[in-house]
Amino acid sequence: MIEDALRTALQGQRAWLVGGAVRDRLLGRGTGTEDLDVAVEGDPRGAARRLARATRAAAFELSDTFGGWRVVGPRHAWQVDLTPLQGGTLERDLAARDLTINAMAEPLDGGELVDPHGGRADLAARRLRMVSATAFAADPLRTLRVARLAVDLGFAVDPATANAVRRHAAGLGHVAPERVFAELKRIVASDAAVTGLELMDELGLTGAVLPELGALRGVEQNPYHHRDVHGHTLEVLEQAIALERDPAAILGAELAEPVRALLAEPLADELTRGGGLRFGALLHDAAKPQTRIELPGGRIGFPRHDIEGADVARGVLARLRASERLRAHVAALTRHHLRLGFLVHEAPLDRRAVYRYVRDCEPVAADVTLLSVADRLATRGRKADEAIARHVALARELLAAALAARAAGPAAPLVRGDELARELGIAPGPRLGELLEAIAEAAFAGEVTARDEAVAYARQLIDAGPS
Repeated sequence: MIEDALRTALQGQRAWLVGGAVRDRLLGRGTGTEDLDVAVEGDPRGAARRLARATRAAAFELSDTFGGWRVVGPRHAWQVDLTPLQGGTLERDLAARDLTINAMAEPLDGGELVDPHGGRADLAARRLRMVSATAFAADPLRTLRVARLAVDLGFAVDPATANAVRRHAAGLGHVAPERVFAELKRIVASDAAVTGLELMDELGLTGAVLPELGALRGVEQNPYHHRDVHGHTLEVLEQAIALERDPAAILGAELAEPVRALLAEPLADELTRGGGLRFGALLHDAAKPQTRIELPGGRIGFPRHDIEGADVARGVLARLRASERLRAHVAALTRHHLRLGFLVHEAPLDRRAVYRYVRDCEPVAADVTLLSVADRLATRGRKADEAIARHVALARELLAAALAARAAGPAAPLVRGDELARELGIAPGPRLGELLEAIAEAAFAGEVTARDEAVAYARQLIDAGPS
């Protein structure tokens, strides 16, 4: 057990288990041994290094915690943060913490719980209450952490604490974006993500963290929408979460397991593809305020909001210091989220149209199909039931094709480019690429099945003249 090794490594130094591990144990949410925060009397450097040697772990100094050290177990199976007592005593250390439920300590060598601020009573009352307002001034990130913990634990925020959060929310602008994103993504990935985002609004945090979301409030839409862009966006997120939780309810049993597997795949920044879909839901209409126009007859439009929205989504995630992979993924979801809707009026689709949809939306063809379903389910204005039924029917077909293409991987070409160039007597270049793509489309449609047929098809295209 890691705590036994930790006690040995401390070699008589007084130390206390503090923070989330104590809180979670009291809540019965597991033992808390996978991620421990330990307050140490004196310098924790030696203990960290001894613990690392004894457990074949890695130890390093924490750059954002004065005098703190982190020890990470093999294969990241566990993590221990050791920090010196802030203020020199346990009482001062606990008094400097953010919330009473995080300001309890358990002696590592055994003994009574140290709870000077009533954290245990607040746990019982399911209440988040600050130790003091100075905690938010010392580290404004704690304001966002209040919203995240409220979501994680299902607790209410004490009114005085809520007021203090509002007063200090603007300080988030001075916090490292990586730290802000770490809290935000935990809110978005939560089962209660919409509740968390609404709480961020109530606490005045949205403007400091995600102003693009706040800007959607009051942006009215056409009669096919029943809410403004902000309300619609939150409903799309709700529907995306519902699809992740129970895909069979909308998509049918046949697609349920492949969709679950897709959304459970790791994507980037400790998020699954399901988490990526949630950020796509949040940002897919982010460019509507800047693209809104009024058309004749009182109609409203948002031309190019998908194209401009891709840039907005990328910019938001770049500001939050998200990885390039997540930026590209969410930007692609935003860029392509309207494609399926445009095809509904052309249904039933032939195989060539299915091929072009999957090709044009790669590498997010399956993901963006799910986003389009969530978007459609959250659009319940005029003639909604009929439109939803047609959209979901086509989505099932295109989703099955996208998942099949993803599982199969790139298809082997019927003829290589150099071979086709020799057969046709043409030089490598854009025209050759167009011919190869046309062959691939015809092969998907079942119109050509062998090398000779592919060459003959390409020759016909050349004889027909420029495409």
